[in-house]
Amino acid sequence: MQDYNVKPMGRTCAGTGQELAPGSLCHSVLVDKNGELLRFDYSEEGWGQPPHGTIAHWRCEAPEAVTAAKKTLDPQELMRQFEQLSEEASPAHDKFRYVLALLLVRRRRLKLEGTKIIDDQEFFEVTGTRGEGTFLVRNQQLDDAEEQELQAALFGERSEPNVAA
Repeated sequence: MQDYNVKPMGRTCAGTGQELAPGSLCHSVLVDKNGELLRFDYSEEGWGQPPHGTIAHWRCEAPEAVTAAKKTLDPQELMRQFEQLSEEASPAHDKFRYVLALLLVRRRRLKLEGTKIIDDQEFFEVTGTRGEGTFLVRNQQLDDAEEQELQAALFGERSEPNVAA
């Protein structure tokens, strides 16, 4: 028995190019093109005859739009990243490390012990709730947009944070 990988229903009609309305009746076909199975979906208006090379045809209903679930990271994974950035001590990652620390405090994986002023700069003193050492994190005083950008990078919505030293 052979398994076939067939893509899920498309969002647009292969005949008209218009969006397939959720809940509308559609025609789907599998076509063999040079040994590759391709799926094409058609609205009722865009449907005519099955295309040349069709090996399967069926009627179906266009699904409701699926919204992507918000990606979450395990607090332990966040802590691992935070510790790694703390060991590297790279000024280029200070903003990213700061945002990680804020998230970990919110998730009760780090505990805020207090603040310290060192060379006229404010630092947060945090400790891990599972016995990890004390960490000093410089207050980056980010505006909301910068914090959101760094959080988006953390949750994989962008490949790399745009941080300036």
